[in-house]
Amino acid sequence: MIEVYPDLESLSRAAAALLVEQANLAVAARGRFSVALAGGATPRRTYELLAAPPLADRAPWDRVHVFWGDERCVPLTDPRSNARLAKEAWLDRVPIPGHQIHPLNCALDPAAAARQYEVQLREFFAGQPPILDLVLLGLGQDGHTASLFPGTTVLAETERWAAAVHLTEADLYRVTLTAPLINQAAVVAFLVAGDAKAGVLKEVLHGPRDPARLPAQLIRPHHGELRWLVDLTAASSLTRDASPVQA
Repeated sequence: MIEVYPDLESLSRAAAALLVEQANLAVAARGRFSVALAGGATPRRTYELLAAPPLADRAPWDRVHVFWGDERCVPLTDPRSNARLAKEAWLDRVPIPGHQIHPLNCALDPAAAARQYEVQLREFFAGQPPILDLVLLGLGQDGHTASLFPGTTVLAETERWAAAVHLTEADLYRVTLTAPLINQAAVVAFLVAGDAKAGVLKEVLHGPRDPARLPAQLIRPHHGELRWLVDLTAASSLTRDASPVQA
């Protein structure tokens, strides 16, 4: 499903409302809600909206478990940290119990951190199907999502749930959830904004399948729902399958 919003503000409001809706549905059905967060600039406004009325008063925060789709292997104090972004904009401002927030700590040993995060996820699901209730994702201009970057070996992963990725050009390690785990999710929502994303969005959605070059094409939930929340400028090159949504 492709939903086109007039601007980033209306897209962010829709994404925040989606999270609260899915949280309430999951808690009513299973007693808890699990979400994996996206990093980058696009979701910041979504997180800010979740920390303020009216949405902050509508979510069952005491039943929410927060994971991350990926993380840069930098200290939490580093402005590039995805966990820092979410904590400052949202998580430190709502009553989610601290032990239910599960950041990726990979600054010292990325490979060990990836193994530990997979153990943590397996303990969380405790032998049940590893179905995250909601995964939020972004889309890079190079076609990456989470830290699934073009040409990296993690794209061929079929078993592991988390993996370390080294980006040579940036000389930076990251840890990412893998496509096999993301594709188990009940709902996957891409948040895409800005005219710089228009070309790659069209390629990912309507171009030839080439996930080695466009890793976002790997994300195809097996039994869950795939939603694309995009603003008007990002959708400017799309010609079909896009449903305008009023602000």
